[in-house]
Amino acid sequence: MDTPAASLLETALRNIQPGGKTSGIPRIEVHVDQGQDSENACQYRAMACFILQGSKRVSFGNKVLRYEAGHYLVSALDLPLMGQVYSDARQRPYVALTLVLDPALLNELILAMPVAQDDEGSEPGLSTAPMTREIEDVLARALRLMDRPQDISILAPLVERELLYRLLSGQHGKLLRQIASAKGPLPKVRKAIGWIGQNFDRTFKVDDVGAACGMSRATLNRSFREITGLSPLQYQKQLRLLEARRLLISGDYNVSGAAFAVGYESSSQFSRDYLRQFEASPSQDLRRSGTLLPSRRAA
Repeated sequence: MDTPAASLLETALRNIQPGGKTSGIPRIEVHVDQGQDSENACQYRAMACFILQGSKRVSFGNKVLRYEAGHYLVSALDLPLMGQVYSDARQRPYVALTLVLDPALLNELILAMPVAQDDEGSEPGLSTAPMTREIEDVLARALRLMDRPQDISILAPLVERELLYRLLSGQHGKLLRQIASAKGPLPKVRKAIGWIGQNFDRTFKVDDVGAACGMSRATLNRSFREITGLSPLQYQKQLRLLEARRLLISGDYNVSGAAFAVGYESSSQFSRDYLRQFEASPSQDLRRSGTLLPSRRAA
């Protein structure tokens, strides 16, 4: 990719070893990875991820997104995903810059910009777009700051503001404006996601979620599906399975112990759901990941 950002990849690679992520800049991280053999559970925050080299595949429910160097992804929500990063065709490492989105700063910029006439309806909470030349210029300046840490306190806020401005002016402007707004369905869906995250290991009804975020059952189901691609109960199941997988890989739980720890009442139902989600049984998945199955049951 012959771009200003690509020309400074050497800066990122010089400062960060493969497998590491840092930058020294608030809310900005640079990730370097040689590539992964399989999918791994990851938690996306409200953030933007810009790929400078290599590519990444993320899956959530039935939705799969793959984006590569020269593209970026915006996530409007805290989403539990399965992700896999790939080196490029020349086996050079995956390199990406991520920016955690600050709703207060987004709102400040939105108020200073001309009023946008967004159409009605919700945007998907996770989507990708090609980078513009202007975005690449800002990313290049962000990378350059890694070599000049004495400039970070003064220049990093300016870089962050310009990057958010370019994003607001681009393809994902409507989605970003929804993140900063207290109106519309997105803030309520974000509240519902927070409530489910705190209660995912217990049995509840959609009406319970709706009451917690101030939406009717029908409105919550519709808005939740529009933004996440899942129903609230499917989202709960996703959280349970990803947490159970983390517990199993930790080595402290066997299959039934992990199932009960995340709220399943039936170990066999857990195994069936696990197979559908990860295309492998729990024991097969553990062998694939190189984890030995514990012989004891952990509660």
